[in-house]
Amino acid sequence: MIIVGVDGSRAGLEAAGWAATEAVLRQVPLTVAHVVPKWVCEEDQPVRYAEVARWMREEARTVLTSAKDRALRERPQVRVETVLLPGDPRAALLKAAADAELLVVGSSGIGGVRGLLVGSVAYGVVAHAETNVVLVRDRPATPGEVVAGTDLSECAEQALEFAFAEAELRGARLRVVQAWAWPQPGGFGPADPESEQGHLRALHEALSPYRARHPRVEAVAEIVHGHPVDVLKEAAAGAELLVVGSRGRGQLAGMLIGSISQAMLHHAPCPLAVVRAAA
Repeated sequence: MIIVGVDGSRAGLEAAGWAATEAVLRQVPLTVAHVVPKWVCEEDQPVRYAEVARWMREEARTVLTSAKDRALRERPQVRVETVLLPGDPRAALLKAAADAELLVVGSSGIGGVRGLLVGSVAYGVVAHAETNVVLVRDRPATPGEVVAGTDLSECAEQALEFAFAEAELRGARLRVVQAWAWPQPGGFGPADPESEQGHLRALHEALSPYRARHPRVEAVAEIVHGHPVDVLKEAAAGAELLVVGSRGRGQLAGMLIGSISQAMLHHAPCPLAVVRAAA
């Protein structure tokens, strides 16, 4: 099952459309979820709140219907159901997605703080989810490639497997990018050519097992000079999906999500998959 959280925003509808396509590709059902405060769903309401609760339930049903319609317009063959969840949006979505293959959310929605590119619910879900999460902001007008960022850390292995599987499902080319260069006073400059070639060989060697498991995927590997955030942002322009791991090298103990993954939540120009490392 894939679950998509919606809130009535444009980003939520985009997320529903993206999730419908993913559900059809994976041949699994789709659940469209909307969260309201717990008291809205309680039957014993004080008279002064009963009308408000009834109005909020009606609005919630409208949100769910709109998202379901969007999913069906995107993929008429998708198996889709809707569910109204009570409670805090983050906690409710995380609980509902505990057994899901994938949790999909829009990047921001109603009630987001002006100027923030990622809403608090979306960020909280990505930071705390035990399953893989896809954050949908903008989607390419035409099908493109899948891009995966890697640092060859142990935590990146699950992200690479996810990226190869997604590329195979979509019949898309996979571009695996590693950002690497020597810091210089004016930014990031070219690294030593011999050392760079060694890193590229290591990257190709690391991809060998994935290529063997996914022989139909055309996978290319690149070492790109620059800061990882800038490199991934440029590489993912026009991509169908950008895949990153939730953690990478050098992350501080206790951090819920790595600094690069966190930055990409704000800067990814396409749907972003944040993949959990194996426990």
